[in-house]
Amino acid sequence: MEAPESFEATGSFDVELVNHGTSVHVHLNLDEALSSVAELDAVNHFVDGESRQLVRVQVYGDEELPVSGQLKVAAAHGSQTRHVDVELTPPDFGGDPVPVDDTLAEPPADSDGEGGSSPLVANPELVVLVFGVLAVLAAGGIALVVDDTLVVGGAVVVLAGFLVAIYLLLGS
Repeated sequence: MEAPESFEATGSFDVELVNHGTSVHVHLNLDEALSSVAELDAVNHFVDGESRQLVRVQVYGDEELPVSGQLKVAAAHGSQTRHVDVELTPPDFGGDPVPVDDTLAEPPADSDGEGGSSPLVANPELVVLVFGVLAVLAAGGIALVVDDTLVVGGAVVVLAGFLVAIYLLLGS
């Protein structure tokens, strides 16, 4: 059985069980120090031959870190045992802190006073108009090419929907 001598993590991590032989039972155990800030999803695992299995170690006590301890890995009913030294350290988010003040609560000033710089944001009717014209042109072009009563009827429905959308936009 192979296992690293030591391991360092800055939060929750996975233990990968790799079996290069026949099926085996593996037991994982966190010592008292690690158990105070972390827990295993499950301690007993059956690993099929020539397969891999991930076991999650959930760290939940970030405020109590750093913590050092041992992860015990026992295989084949304890006939093969390894102890891995584990060092759990608090996450280092690095970088300089972002200054936060009251100006973040104010929307950005704009030259047009609308709160957005895009003409589409200021005029959503323009989007409806552009897509409506494209839909009518596409439906009309398909109706001319296919020349089927059902397709022409569909194109008429698209045109009617576009006209209703224009009427509703102008009415509001």
